[in-house]
Amino acid sequence: MTVSYLERLGARSRAVGSVLCLGLDPDPTALPAGFSADIAGIEAFASLIVEAAGPYAAAIKPNLAFYEAFGSAGLAALERIRARIPADIPVVIDAKRADIGSTAKRHAVALFDVLGADAVTVNPYPGGEAIAPLLERLDRYAYVLCRTSNPGASELQNLIVIEDPRTGAPAEPLHLRVARKAAAWGPGGTVGLVVGATAPAELHAIRAVVPGLGFLVPGIGAQGGELEPVLVDGPATAAPGSDGTGGGLLVNVSRGISDAARMEDGAGSAGDPADRLAVAAADWAARLPVLR
Repeated sequence: MTVSYLERLGARSRAVGSVLCLGLDPDPTALPAGFSADIAGIEAFASLIVEAAGPYAAAIKPNLAFYEAFGSAGLAALERIRARIPADIPVVIDAKRADIGSTAKRHAVALFDVLGADAVTVNPYPGGEAIAPLLERLDRYAYVLCRTSNPGASELQNLIVIEDPRTGAPAEPLHLRVARKAAAWGPGGTVGLVVGATAPAELHAIRAVVPGLGFLVPGIGAQGGELEPVLVDGPATAAPGSDGTGGGLLVNVSRGISDAARMEDGAGSAGDPADRLAVAAADWAARLPVLR
């Protein structure tokens, strides 16, 4: 019997008591002392984050670009980092992929089979058929970009689209139309949305349109997103899977945890980076509790 991604996520959220998603995107220009600004340093620091902060996380999300930037050596490092992540922690590969069907099939092989992703992020702009191969596996998951957390997100995502008489959708912002469309894609239970914490009003409106989809929420911490609206509107109000623990919600924190390794204490000592990472992760996990 196939165990779905949402079931695995629910079990992990229940085990750690949190919906924290640990972002794994170390910047070579912002590594702690003792870590070289190359792929060796990136791999060592990412591995330390997994070891020290991973026990507090409901999921871990490597951003593919931070490893692709180093070419084949970077991808090989990511494969090794992935192998170090315990099997009970779901892994979301932040790749934002989408393309014509034949290409999307190869995306699925690369992300699911080679890199071992339990879930991926995808771009809805080419339409549902372009990401169908990333949605059809019942044990995997795809988070569709809906309302992103970057400052320029509203440039396209808030454009008003006309009503659709075929589906009954009213005239509405593009991100709401994406949410409606995504809810009908795939075999069911394999699609969620990326909705940024920096747009709380949009988050509220999207949740009202799709009460049963899991949300991956970036934008908390360094990007300045508000926490309380995410805890209110982030969890699905209709259980997205057979295990509704956490309401299918993941809230990503990257720099808010990784930067702790570079901080000094009151005496000016750098201290143990692993200890600082663990303390930061524990703090964020406590601020992101499982509420339903």
